[in-house]
Amino acid sequence: MSVSLFVEPTVSAPALRLRPWQGEDAGDLVAAHRDPLLRRWLTTHLDSEADARRWIDDQCEAWATGVRLSFAVLECQGAENYAGRPVGHIVVKGGSDPTKTSAEVGYWTSTQARGRAIAPRALEAVSAWVLGPQRVMPVTRLDLLHASGNHGSCRVADKCQYVLRAVLPAQLPAFPTEGHLHVRPGRGA
Repeated sequence: MSVSLFVEPTVSAPALRLRPWQGEDAGDLVAAHRDPLLRRWLTTHLDSEADARRWIDDQCEAWATGVRLSFAVLECQGAENYAGRPVGHIVVKGGSDPTKTSAEVGYWTSTQARGRAIAPRALEAVSAWVLGPQRVMPVTRLDLLHASGNHGSCRVADKCQYVLRAVLPAQLPAFPTEGHLHVRPGRGA
């Protein structure tokens, strides 16, 4: 499956294009993963182009099976909406259990893209797509989890109508601090 989502420009921000990650994005991924703030919140760190290519291959395989839909977020440039280099990432993790009624979303933006409403605009587009009438995944709600100290992620969740549902205990070693569970129900949920 090859999906590309388009987010309209705003008065203060360019349009966005969300598309599956591609092999030529490896260098941009490694550059983004050098950011100490990003590394603080992520559980996977991509330190080399070989790591990034393996990660991209994993994303492509997950797209093929429909269990994880991972998008590169690109800012469009110019009147023809040419999409530049990736400035962020957004993923929907559905899993392989057909009885599960929720999927998890996650996202990050590169250091140069923060504070420009890229994450909330991309999250809103993907949330509407997944929970919309086309039933991309058989889910009735989306869960958003982040470390409790990640205030930027909390703001993005709030902007996109994800309601704080619970404070989760730390789960060592992968999640050494408390977390927040935000939930966005779909229509009819």
